[in-house]
Amino acid sequence: MLNEMMQFNQKFVEDKGYEQYLTSKYPDKKVAILTCMDARLTELLPAALGIKNGDAKMIKNAGGVVSHPFGSVMRSLLIAVYELGVKEVLVIGHTDCGASHTSSVKLQEKMKEHGITDKEIDLIKYCGVELDAWLSGFEHLETSVMKSVEIIRQHPLMPDDIAVSGLVINSETGKLTNIEE
Repeated sequence: MLNEMMQFNQKFVEDKGYEQYLTSKYPDKKVAILTCMDARLTELLPAALGIKNGDAKMIKNAGGVVSHPFGSVMRSLLIAVYELGVKEVLVIGHTDCGASHTSSVKLQEKMKEHGITDKEIDLIKYCGVELDAWLSGFEHLETSVMKSVEIIRQHPLMPDDIAVSGLVINSETGKLTNIEE
């Protein structure tokens, strides 16, 4: 797959396909969006929001969650606010999320099928990682979104004047629901 993508990229650059995407590092709409890495959202979410390249900072991970108040998602949001001029944060979960109902036990079983040993898993636990919490998904989408919203709102380094909202997008139709209304 990489070779195919590299060949495409060479032609893309030669044909100056990038020119239509030129913009600055500062988001024009001053918004950061935390959402899921789900492949269905790659084009659907920006289209449903009416945003284009350069409008927003997009932060994606499994489930679109803030899993730790001092992890990489919060770091990215703080940089977006303090360095890149973001004034609003949207946490957008989606229907039929693959991270929902993810079982830490089943995930560890799959890891073992791929050669990860009990000793390696035990080492992670020994290092203080709450593996079950870290690898588990969530039961209720709206609750998960609101948990992330509250972590962002209550973070000691997040300014009070930053608007933070929780939404859900239908992964088929693109319909957005503000879950706080």
